[in-house]
Amino acid sequence: MSVDIVETNLDFDSLSERGYTDMIVIHHTGENDIDASAEQIHQWHKNRNPPWAGIGYHYVVMKGGKIERGRPEWAIGSHAYGENGHTIGIHLSGDFQQANPTPEQLDRCGALVADICDRYGIPIDRAHIVGHGELMATSCPGVNLQALLDDGTITGKAIYYYN
Repeated sequence: MSVDIVETNLDFDSLSERGYTDMIVIHHTGENDIDASAEQIHQWHKNRNPPWAGIGYHYVVMKGGKIERGRPEWAIGSHAYGENGHTIGIHLSGDFQQANPTPEQLDRCGALVADICDRYGIPIDRAHIVGHGELMATSCPGVNLQALLDDGTITGKAIYYYN
């Protein structure tokens, strides 16, 4: 199976290689429900104090369903403190404390999760596909997106695409 990924060719400072991958972590933008691109998030993360190497997420799923490459998939992310060394981060653009992901985002996120799980041998289940807030104290990925993780919407779409 193949998922269309828009290559962004972002410029990163030093990155390290992830040794293994056994989990996917789902995130949202928060604040103002904007449709942030990988390039925008890359600049936000590079402008942090202290600055990051660049965007911490491996993928960005925009409101229209376009998937953009963030951090290279082989690299350790910077999206879930203490868990980056074994996870891939998927960011859905929007503030899901107040809004809902679009049907296009949910569909493409499911396809992307299926593709990643297939390539890494990750089970498509809630133990391996988690919201950021399940790993640490944060409201990310927002109550509305977390509910779609909890009710099986995202894993169900991933299973559909996997089969």
